Amino acid sequence: MFKKLFGKEKSITNEKIVSPVTGVVIKIEEVPDPVFAQKMMGEGVGVQPTNGIVVAPVDGEIIQIAEKSKHAFGIRSALGQEILVHIGLETVAMEGEGFKTLVKLGDHVKAGQPIIEADLELIKEKAASTVIPVVVTNSSNNEYDFVWTEPGNVTAGETVIFETTAK
Repeated sequence: MFKKLFGKEKSITNEKIVSPVTGVVIKIEEVPDPVFAQKMMGEGVGVQPTNGIVVAPVDGEIIQIAEKSKHAFGIRSALGQEILVHIGLETVAMEGEGFKTLVKLGDHVKAGQPIIEADLELIKEKAASTVIPVVVTNSSNNEYDFVWTEPGNVTAGETVIFETTAK
């Protein structure tokens, strides 16, 4: 009741999540890592990147940055989704080599804003895969319905990879 009186209720009911990188979107089940493919981290998709500029997939707050390894970041959207963007597989072992963070924890960012620059050639050489899982880590709370984009070419900051509606 008070939320309605004072305008604190969430006014947003759906969001469009754009690709964090230019490349080819694939189904999460096709990500070559069982933790992601079996949705242990949450619902999502993978993107096979064609360049290393990784952008925010949605307007929101940076709630996680892998400080030492720089291989992943988390963003909380206005709808409350907590989205993990994990650059490559087995990249934590690179200990930050080949990654440059462009934002810091707590920053508010806009969809399409560059977050991390990654050296794809170095990732190909030193990690298991360059695939970038994009996962809603709080999807198991069953608060959202998702509509997934069909696999195909995507452009960073432009192509919608999924839409989310609050239940």
